[in-house]
Amino acid sequence: MIRCENLSKSFKRACVLDGITLDIALGERIALIGSNGVGKTTLIRCLLGEYVHDGKVSIDGHSPRTDRTMVLGNIGFVPQLPPPLKMPVGQLIEFSAALSGADHQQIDAIASRLGLDVNAIRARSFIKLSGGMKQKLLIAIALGRNAKLLIMDEPAANLDPEARRIFFDLLAERQHYATMIISSHRIDEVAALVNRVIEMDMGKVVLDDKVADDVSLSGRFACRLVSRRVDAALAKTLGSWKFSADAAGLVWTGEVAGPDRLRFIGMLSRYVALIADLSLSEKVGAGETAQQP
Repeated sequence: MIRCENLSKSFKRACVLDGITLDIALGERIALIGSNGVGKTTLIRCLLGEYVHDGKVSIDGHSPRTDRTMVLGNIGFVPQLPPPLKMPVGQLIEFSAALSGADHQQIDAIASRLGLDVNAIRARSFIKLSGGMKQKLLIAIALGRNAKLLIMDEPAANLDPEARRIFFDLLAERQHYATMIISSHRIDEVAALVNRVIEMDMGKVVLDDKVADDVSLSGRFACRLVSRRVDAALAKTLGSWKFSADAAGLVWTGEVAGPDRLRFIGMLSRYVALIADLSLSEKVGAGETAQQP
């Protein structure tokens, strides 16, 4: 699928990529991790054909530089920072669909699943949307292309918990026929999404390892939390995750998407003094759960 051979890139005298060699197969889900400035974004830009570089890059045997139109037609890209486009939303969707031969109605449908009503914002400029709305639309455009390669830079950063859950479902629907590269500076944000971790530092690959792949992207965890007392901040946070409380406001129940469980536990760490009891059980079938240690 993807082949990088001795890929190097410098800006003036600064070496940003230093002799990277990688093979990535169809269906792999890659976490591309490392702190800011280690070369992750530059590597992505090389895959997108945006930079002249030393060494070779090929995607399905084609160069992203010399066969850019063909290569980009099979890539869905979600940038970390939304571009400052003044184009109306409807025009942006139609333009993006035309570039890849996709159906703009499919993009609309994916946006709707993420909780974005395209019809209500079709005439609005993209740049005037909120951060979360921009992110949902960019994800819908990327996934609506039915691309064989998805490249996503912090894709769920601006999504609410419910939209994140649906986003994971959308990735699960594509995991057997698409390769995914998910860039992040935090492994806990993407660990449960991937089956391979590539870590970069100072322009080099310092870790390339397979990881456990035992939680479905569409998996669910049933959660029960008991609070020592009623607390407005905890209630607001759990409410944002669509949890519901008993009449006393002390026992909370809800569901957490499997890939989001580390994020959920990290969020709860802020309220550890309030939590009297907490259980997470993986749902393995209708009405069934498997207790997690």
